[in-house]
Amino acid sequence: QVQLVESGGGLVQPGESLRLSCVASGFTFSSYVMSWYRQAPRKERELVAQITSSGGSTNYLDAVKGRFTISRDNAKNTVYLQMNNLKPEDTAIYYCKARFTRIYWGPGTQVTVSS
Repeated sequence: QVQLVESGGGLVQPGESLRLSCVASGFTFSSYVMSWYRQAPRKERELVAQITSSGGSTNYLDAVKGRFTISRDNAKNTVYLQMNNLKPEDTAIYYCKARFTRIYWGPGTQVTVSS
């Protein structure tokens, strides 16, 4: 059974950090491109960061460049999103996505940035 389970979300103040994790099971994680998406209220889901199957290449949404870092540990079937200097506009539900021969999504984790 395929599963993607995100964790690490929460309520933080502007300028603080969070680290999201997404643990995968039920498919060959190391073959899949992994991504983090987010969806804010009344907005479309957008790609935040993506990492290739080997971890050798990444790309980011312009709004998070220099603040967010995506990484993966294929031995642990886990992808991470380190988020630093969080801003109120980063508030959203963050989703993990796996893409290769199929596409899988996690249920999401809420990130709220507010003073």
